[in-house]
Amino acid sequence: MEIQIGDVLRYKKPACHNNRYEGGFLNFHFMIQKTDINRLQLEKGINPAAAIMTSDCGKVRPAILVSTSPNKKGTAETPWQDYYDSDNGHIRYFGDNKEPSKDPAQAPGNKALLAAFRLAHSHDPLERLQTPPILFFKRVTVDGKAKGFPMFQGLGVINSIELVSQWDNKLQRSFTNYAFDFTVLCMMKEHDTFEWDWINARRDKNFSVLDTNLKAPASWNLWLKEGVNSLSKARRRVSKLLVVKSEEQKPQPGSLQEMQLQSIYSFYDGRKHKFEALAEWVAQRVIGKDIGIYQQGWITRGSSDGGADFIGKVTLGSDFSKVELIVLGQAKCEVLTSPTGGNHIARTVARLKRGWIGAYVTTSYFSDAVQREIIEDKYPIILINGKRIVEEVSKFLHESEEYQTINEFLDFMLKSYPERLKQREPEEILNA
Repeated sequence: MEIQIGDVLRYKKPACHNNRYEGGFLNFHFMIQKTDINRLQLEKGINPAAAIMTSDCGKVRPAILVSTSPNKKGTAETPWQDYYDSDNGHIRYFGDNKEPSKDPAQAPGNKALLAAFRLAHSHDPLERLQTPPILFFKRVTVDGKAKGFPMFQGLGVINSIELVSQWDNKLQRSFTNYAFDFTVLCMMKEHDTFEWDWINARRDKNFSVLDTNLKAPASWNLWLKEGVNSLSKARRRVSKLLVVKSEEQKPQPGSLQEMQLQSIYSFYDGRKHKFEALAEWVAQRVIGKDIGIYQQGWITRGSSDGGADFIGKVTLGSDFSKVELIVLGQAKCEVLTSPTGGNHIARTVARLKRGWIGAYVTTSYFSDAVQREIIEDKYPIILINGKRIVEEVSKFLHESEEYQTINEFLDFMLKSYPERLKQREPEEILNA
């Protein structure tokens, strides 16, 4: 049975295992199937399944279910605040000790997680095989009801632990507890879908860990093979789902679009600095269409561009109720078969100030790594690849009665280039 991160389940009491859905939500008790052995529950914050004998790895805990209740944070029941950011592969979770005089390692949930941590960080692959999968849930409110609706938040491994002192506001006392930092694993190869049958198979008496792991996500098996050093590349990143592959940023091989883009590149070969005029024009069309009203500024002189090839501004709103954002543009006429250099983009990003937007225009394309860095660091920069350039030029020529060919249009852009050159500070555009 498959579920996805973000799916809300129904956890109803008393438990009913017969109905697949309860009130339109997948029934948690139906999903776990087995009613007689090794019960899985979400009654507490940390819910370890009882360890059972396997056929190949000795005694193993099938799974640990970890649940947080945001509506209870700061209460006597939960005098702390967990941090869930599964989209960026990170969860910080506070253990289940609340007693000031108690060893936090002896609290039942902490004890199970500490044991899982030791297995996960073993250098022996056979010991790592005994590590229980940790499944995350976050209780959400549905139709005003705060109980009985856990949202699935993924699968993970304990990355690090920390002994912390916490304060109970209600009881006005401090207590010692553990904070667990989890890495939420990527399931991109599974199309962001988790196969719960893997967990159910691990609950069978005398199950084989190696056989059942055939149903596990690829990231889990990668981590088992390579250890904790692989967690950074196995970590879930939603930005990976937003990354556009290089093939999708380039025209189809042998297509008219590819010929047109090659024609644009060849036109500017030997005078690539003059590509800035076309880049500014394309940025104006892209930004004006997708963001707001764009106003051209100028093209900077090559000797003093300081990392900017053209300057413009975007106006959102009107009259008194408006905001103006400076657009700092970078233009790169580059060979079509290699990705644009990350150092050039870094140079553009370094110039951006608060309230500025970057626009990076290239005849080439952007690598996965560059896109991920921009998405994860939330840089306000618009990426325009070669395919988008030729699309905008083709649309314009189709609508135009003045220009019949790409070269006619590029000749016009070339002639207008000198009068567009100015040596000014970017902030001056706000006075235009």
